[in-house]
Amino acid sequence: MSADKLISSGGPWEAKIGYSRAVVAGEYVHVSGSTATVDGQLQHEGDAYGQTLVAFSVIEKALAQVNYTLADVVRTRVYLSDEADMDAVGKAHGELFASIRPAATMLAGIKFINSKMLVEIEVDAWKRRQD
Repeated sequence: MSADKLISSGGPWEAKIGYSRAVVAGEYVHVSGSTATVDGQLQHEGDAYGQTLVAFSVIEKALAQVNYTLADVVRTRVYLSDEADMDAVGKAHGELFASIRPAATMLAGIKFINSKMLVEIEVDAWKRRQD
């Protein structure tokens, strides 16, 4: 079974590891773990709040490629390297999703491939039917 559409960010890891930034499956879009890495450079070193906003910006761009928005997000999974960043990351998440209120998971104590990464985020989005 193949996906309806594969979304690429053009990043070098996609081909090397064998994954897509996002995959469209029917009415769902599953966005891979996204960090605050833009053009190969980690943004907002040491700032979990800033890294969270950048990661969601990366996610938002992937969703936009198939005409979805953050309003279509039904689940988020947030991975933190340090539980002390929970409030800062939660603040950013709350600012973006206060009225959307997707199902959410937040885990801490994750070791990332780049030790300067503080947060990685995955989302699932679903295009709600217009009644």
